[in-house]
Amino acid sequence: MKGHLSHDYLLEVPAAVVWDTYRGLELGKLVNQMFQDVVGTIEVVHGDGGVGTILKITFPPGALGLSYMKEIFTKADDEQRVKESEIIEGGFKDLGFEVYRYRFQVIEKNGESSIIRSSVEYEIDDKLQEIASQATTKQMEALNEVVGKHLKQKWDSSNKKP
Repeated sequence: MKGHLSHDYLLEVPAAVVWDTYRGLELGKLVNQMFQDVVGTIEVVHGDGGVGTILKITFPPGALGLSYMKEIFTKADDEQRVKESEIIEGGFKDLGFEVYRYRFQVIEKNGESSIIRSSVEYEIDDKLQEIASQATTKQMEALNEVVGKHLKQKWDSSNKKP
């Protein structure tokens, strides 16, 4: 069984500014500095933020009933502003998902705002169909919200008119 979930988050910050944060390791650094209680702790296991980078995410207690996961960056497209990663250990793999892939796409709405489209694609054995309902974009939505607020405050303060 295959599935797909998606969520759009509107942000009053230019897409180029948002992409600078989401494209490489900056997002993980920001989470570790400011949002560990929401998202968890992110550790770089291997890589420099490009394709092939492996991260270990340790979730805060009670988050989705999962303790940790490792993901590998499988796509980083600066032109389309798309970043994809796939869980390779722990997390939803431990629940029985064969494939669990995250995708962030930063879409320019106009010169001053953008949309962060977060999506999940998954594959699970048909016999485990009831587990498919645990697939979610909620962690990504929470991440977009807290990072979005931070970027908006930073953008507003750096672009104040005298």
